[in-house]
Order: sequence, then structure tokens, then C-alpha cells
Amino acid sequence: MRISRAHILAPALLTLAAGAVAHTNDHGLDARNFDARTNACTDFFQHADGGWLASNPIPAQYSTWSLDNEIGERNTAILKRVLEDAAAHPGDAGSTTQKIGDFYAAAMDEAAIDKAGSAPLKDDLAAIAALKSPADVAALIADWQVRGNDVLFDFEAQPDLKASGTDIAYAGQGGLGLPDRDYYLRDDAKSKKLLAQYRDHVARMLGQLGDANAKEEAGWIVALETRFAKASLDRVSLRDPSNSYHIVTLAQADAKTPHFSWADFFHKAGRDDVTSFSLAQPEFFAAADAALTDVPLARWQAWLRWRLIDADAPYLSKAFVDADFAFKGGVLRGAKQNLPRYKRAIRSADMAVGELLGQAYVAQVFPPQAKQHAQELVDNLKTAMRARIAALTWMSAATKKSADAKLDTMVAKIGYPDHWRDYSKLQITRASWIANVRAARAFEARRQFAKLDKPVDRSEWDMTPQTVNAYYNPMGNEIVFPAAQLLPPYFDAKADDALNYGGIGSVIGHEMTHAFDDEGSQFDAKGNLANWWTAEDRKQFDARAQKLVDQFNAYVPLDDLHINGKLTLGENIADLGGLLVAYDAFKLTPQGKGDAKIDGLSPDQRFFHAYAQIWRTAQRPAQLRLQVQSNEHAPAKFRANGPLADIPAFARAFACKAGDAMVRPASDIVEIW
Repeated sequence: MRISRAHILAPALLTLAAGAVAHTNDHGLDARNFDARTNACTDFFQHADGGWLASNPIPAQYSTWSLDNEIGERNTAILKRVLEDAAAHPGDAGSTTQKIGDFYAAAMDEAAIDKAGSAPLKDDLAAIAALKSPADVAALIADWQVRGNDVLFDFEAQPDLKASGTDIAYAGQGGLGLPDRDYYLRDDAKSKKLLAQYRDHVARMLGQLGDANAKEEAGWIVALETRFAKASLDRVSLRDPSNSYHIVTLAQADAKTPHFSWADFFHKAGRDDVTSFSLAQPEFFAAADAALTDVPLARWQAWLRWRLIDADAPYLSKAFVDADFAFKGGVLRGAKQNLPRYKRAIRSADMAVGELLGQAYVAQVFPPQAKQHAQELVDNLKTAMRARIAALTWMSAATKKSADAKLDTMVAKIGYPDHWRDYSKLQITRASWIANVRAARAFEARRQFAKLDKPVDRSEWDMTPQTVNAYYNPMGNEIVFPAAQLLPPYFDAKADDALNYGGIGSVIGHEMTHAFDDEGSQFDAKGNLANWWTAEDRKQFDARAQKLVDQFNAYVPLDDLHINGKLTLGENIADLGGLLVAYDAFKLTPQGKGDAKIDGLSPDQRFFHAYAQIWRTAQRPAQLRLQVQSNEHAPAKFRANGPLADIPAFARAFACKAGDAMVRPASDIVEIW
């Protein structure tokens, strides 16, 4: 139930997985990435990236291959060296090297992990078997939640949406094993087949635990999760912040869930002082509570065993790992092979002790002066954004004043935190990978509980520096760019401005625009959920946003599967606005003001090529279907072509004419920011 916004993009390469061939050019574009056979005005994504797509088959271990994966491979090589060195020379007990080294060593000890089999689950399985009543089930769920297992609902500390200076507790809907509630509710043939495959997967996993009645139990589990799904809000509804904000006292919460005591829950967490919180989706909790009494105990026990093994299978013996991957990696995403153990170990370490790894990572890739360079770009983009707001013809002066105030107070976090997270109370040993994972979960849970009803730590980051990503957090009114997102080809001090503004400039502009998308625009300059619009301006905004919804609803990435324009609206507004802001900022540079060609391309052509090339992505059909059905980000091709077709400057740059696929009729062009 995250309110903060994550933007998934893809930078460039150094080390590639086997089978992939990358085309790069030092500090510039590489013509081998182009597809000259496809006209720029017909399909610019294919025109700009077709050569790369043809020569970069998706490696067997992946369901998607993109610039994101390429830079991820480089990061993996760096982190592997860091972790292997720490494992060989762990240093003093409690030191950074001891913790990251022992975590990695335990994860790489395949012989010990396979020998242990399911033994690490023994105590939890015994606790499930000992349940005698609905009250026992509720107590176990509370115990697991307190130790960091979001077994029935999601729980975390987040700023109060209407008083953003204080963190409060949010409890949100959960309990599902599939990626989205609609997977349980769709009735088309493909969805029914996938649900049947999921049921078979659940039975297979329970069989690994020795359940003799695994097939029947899998049916119980799917039925219970379907019940949860029916009581859950869909993803479009969850994009409305008000649907996650329902402040209740503990007594009011207990009235909604008479068989689950919230006072006991907070007591177990050591926070008896908490008196209120957000029961984010009340009707879900009412339905889950009703199930505690009218679903037989044996079925709850089966479901708890399933939730246990579903969470822990990746850290157990080969039989569990293979069965887990067969469905999650194979059926859901279409990958042909699991990642090698060292990559899985690195990902696990990043989740468990990410900022410890981050300190070593930034020391190698992101010197202090890089922060200053990135900050200059942010400042330039802010200047361009302010000018665009001033020039809007559809917005009143009063709303513009509030928009300017929000832009003025927007904070940019660049590279890595100013204050690193304190892991001193997290105990890591070489004895067991899963024990370390569980220790990290419990550590994070304690950290979340400790934040409740306390002032927000504005220095905190939601991503590690080695994450290829960026985000806008509306409650903090902050844009955040990890170091991994600020490396070539997104940002390269030796490249020309067209490439930097088309690359990292469009990313910065994207995150800035999230402050003014359909969701972010509901928060004011202080990060509070508060209306700062006149009624007429909001009406104008909504009408323009609806045109963008209609544009994306018309896109069909696969079979007869349409993009959900409402679900992807925030990202689509940010893509279009971010690209326009970046273009305006580019036009303020000497190169942007001129017309000198480089490698036969004009400044504008280079800018738009740089933008399109950050989207070069290949996906397996299963992964593409998964994304369209459950992700707020549209597939890459449409995030490249969609905004470009709304920008007349693109058509001018490539001499596109009315009637070309990349030229929208003037009446259909979307103009928001």
C-alpha cells in the first residue's frame, strides 16, 4: 500500500548476460541501434531501437531485457566483487564487512541450504498445526505481522496524508498469492487457465512440505484468496489516495474486525501508546474478519502453510527454489531459467542490507562532484517547468501560484542518502541464509513500528543507491534519483546536451511532473492531501487527462489486450510532461538553440533519439501480459511513441506529415503541463 511513486526506467550497459549483444558508442548514439527500414514517422520506437532489439535476444534467465537490465548487470558485477571481498575478509564482528560478507556467504552455501531442506520451517509449521480456534489464527497472524511477514495485510509507517510531518500506521489489503485481485475474478479463457496453473502450483508447493491432501488444500486456498480478492479494491481505485486514508481509533478498528484485536497487535509490537491509525481499506478487513469465523480451521491452516512456503521458498533447498521459479518466473513471466545463485544472493542482500551495500557502491561509481552536476540539471529542469506553468492558457493565476509554490518547495535527493541507515541492531551470521532474511524482515518491521506517531525523517530514502530507478514522494514533495540512475547514458558529462536532456533530463522532468499528475496534484506544497485548485481549473485538468486515458485505452500491445488508460494515467502524464519540460530546458542550451548536426542528426533529432533509446526493451509475451494486466506503467514502446506523437516539435524534427502514425491530429493532441 505504498503512496510514494516509483518510476521504472532503464539505463545503460557494461556487463551483459550471455547471449546479449549491446551497441554503444562512447558519449553518443550508435547508429547500429537504429532500424533504418522503419520510417521515424511510422514507429519511432522501432526506428530508434529496432537494431538493438534485433541483436539483443532476451537471455534465458530473464523475462525482459532492456537498458535497465544492462546497467543492472554492471551493478551486479560491482556488488559481486564487494560481497566476495567482504565474505573473504569479514573484519570485526558487527562491522559493515562482517554483515554483508556473512550474509553473502550464507546465501552462497548451497550444500548447507540443501541439507537443511524444510527444517527452517519446522517451528512455524508446528505453530500452525497447534491452532485450535479462530482466535488462535488471529493471534498467529498478528505474531507474523509483527516479525515482518505481511501474511494477511500490508503494514507500514507512512506520513499522515493530511498532516505530512508525522508518520502514522497504515494497514492495507493483502493476502493474495497472485499479483493482482483481478487474476481471481476474470472469466476469460487465458485467465481461467492461469488460475488453474496457480492452483496446481500451490498444490505442488504444499506437496514439498509433505501435505498428503495438497490438491484439495490448494482448492481451499484459491477459494479463500478469491474471497479476499472480491473484497479488495482494484488498482485504479488504489491510485486515489483517499482510498488509503481511513483514520480509526483502536476501538473503531476492533469494531470492524471483532475477531482481530488491534490493541493486541500494537501491544505485541511494543507500541501500546498508538491510539489511532489508517485502516486503509475497511471493507477488506471486514471481509477477512468474517472469514476467520466461517472458514473452517483446517482451511486457514492450509492457507497459512501456503503463505509461509510462498514467502520463504527462494531461500530454501533446490526443490523449493525450482518449484517456486517454475510458476513465478516461468508461468507468470516467461523466463526459461532461474538466475544463478550469486545473482539471487546479491538481490537478497540488496533487500536486506541495501544501504550497507550502497556505501561501497557509491564509493566506486558516484563521486561527490556527480551530485553537483545532477543538481544543476534539476535546477535547469525546474526553470523550464516554472516557465511552462506560467505559459499555461487553461490555468488561472490562483492555481498557478499554488503550483509554483509546490515547485519551489520540491526537494531533490541525488545519488545517496546524507545519513546512512543504522543496522547496528541487525544480527547477521554465516549459519543460515533464511535466518538472515528473517532477521532482516524483523529488523525492518521494528523500524517501521518505531516510526509511528513520530516526526517524519526527511533524510530517509525508499530506494538503495544501486537501484536503477527514481521516484516522486508526494507526502515529502521530493524527487529521488539513486546513483545508478545517474550514470551513462542517462547522464554523461562528456556527452552533448541533446543526449543528457533527452536521457536524464526526461527522467527528472518525469518525476517533477508526478507532483502534478492526477494523483500527485492532490497534494499541496507541504505534502498534505489538500485541494489547491479552483473548481474550473480542476475540471480543465480532468478533461485533458481523459484525452490521455482515451489515447492509451486504444493501444493494444498483445492479442486483444488493451492498455488500461486509467491505471497508467499518472505515468503517462509524467512521461508527456517530463519530455516537454526536458525539451524546453534543452532549447535553453547553446546546442538546443543551434542547428549543428552530429553524425548526420540535428540537435532535436538527437534529443528525441536519446529519449526513445532509454525505452529500448524486449519482453516475453507472458511478461508483457502480466505488465498490461497489473502494472501502472504502460509497455515501453507506448511510453516512447505515445508522448512523441503529442509533440509537434517531434514531427517537425523528422519532417512527419499529417496522416503519419506518429502525428496526431491537432484536435487529439494532449496538452496538460
